[in-house]
Amino acid sequence: MAKRKSIDGAIVRRVSSKQFVLAVRSPLSSTRRAVGAPKSTALLGELRKMILKARQGVAHAVDAGLTTLYWHIGRRIHQDILQSERGEYGERIVAVLSDKLESEFGRGFGTRNLFRMIRFAEVFPDDRIVSALRTQLGWTHFKAIIPMTDPIKRDFYSQLCRVERWSTRTLEKKIGAMLFERSALSKKPAKLAAMELKQLRLRDKVTPDIVFRDPYILDFLGLKDTYSEKDAESAILREMESFILELGVGFCFVARQQRMQIDDRDYYLDLLFYHRSMRRLIAIELKMGKFEAEDKGQMELYLSWLRKHACQTGEAAPLGMILCAGKRDEHIELLELQKSGIHVASYKLNVLPKEKIQRKFRQAVRLVRLKSEKNA
Repeated sequence: MAKRKSIDGAIVRRVSSKQFVLAVRSPLSSTRRAVGAPKSTALLGELRKMILKARQGVAHAVDAGLTTLYWHIGRRIHQDILQSERGEYGERIVAVLSDKLESEFGRGFGTRNLFRMIRFAEVFPDDRIVSALRTQLGWTHFKAIIPMTDPIKRDFYSQLCRVERWSTRTLEKKIGAMLFERSALSKKPAKLAAMELKQLRLRDKVTPDIVFRDPYILDFLGLKDTYSEKDAESAILREMESFILELGVGFCFVARQQRMQIDDRDYYLDLLFYHRSMRRLIAIELKMGKFEAEDKGQMELYLSWLRKHACQTGEAAPLGMILCAGKRDEHIELLELQKSGIHVASYKLNVLPKEKIQRKFRQAVRLVRLKSEKNA
């Protein structure tokens, strides 16, 4: 029969004259394990983070390398074949190249992708720009941007994508929501818009025309047909994350109903934000109806108070945004609101059809061009 005896508090069963089997670990061994467990868990967590970070870095480096490769392939084919040969013959050569490359290197070099690389080199002819963009934009970003025919629109999305570090999914969502068409920049003459985007590209300088848009889509607020300004404010506070995403990256919430004491009267600003890139306060007033001329005076008063009492050293002058259910374009033009740092925009509680936004965009561009021609 096997005998039992105690060794340092552990119960050991004798199986034979030379073998012992440990049944219960000693109190000392258990204590050591209990002390070491948290340390090993923390170390494991740290090592996992290191590995995942390294993997992400490798994946990013590979994607950046492929983007550069695709640009060089596109440029070489465009220069050596498509520019020197007639279109149809050049396309046949691309098809032959595709068959050879695809058989050796896989589907990534199919005919469709080769033509996409050619288009990539055509619309981004400067390799220095591509080199700067590829640190933030992957090949999937460029695939969404290169079909755009308007160079201003293309530059707008590529630079904002770089500055605001959009994922491909976010970029596609912004394009689908017609962000460029809703931006104040899209209404400016092409030369002026190109100059602002150049400053963004070279100096990361963000301007109000790049930041502000019209209309703002506030479908996430869930407001019914009848609502008050207080209801709108409450809904915005409830959905603050979504509201800031619609405003754009860089907005930080400061206050609701900011109290301003002037003489013996109290005034209250609906919403106050701070924009980090522009380094300035942004005052927002909500209006349930259409824009009225007196709204300008009210906002000018608020901006003057903010300049005097809220601005800190080194900050730019505050800007005002009046969000209305509707605009009166001639009123806005005659009041010259831009001189006062005031932007008027409409908001929509439902997503506008893409065709309607495009039609409004074309009308706005046509008006801007007519005015610039008259002033020339």
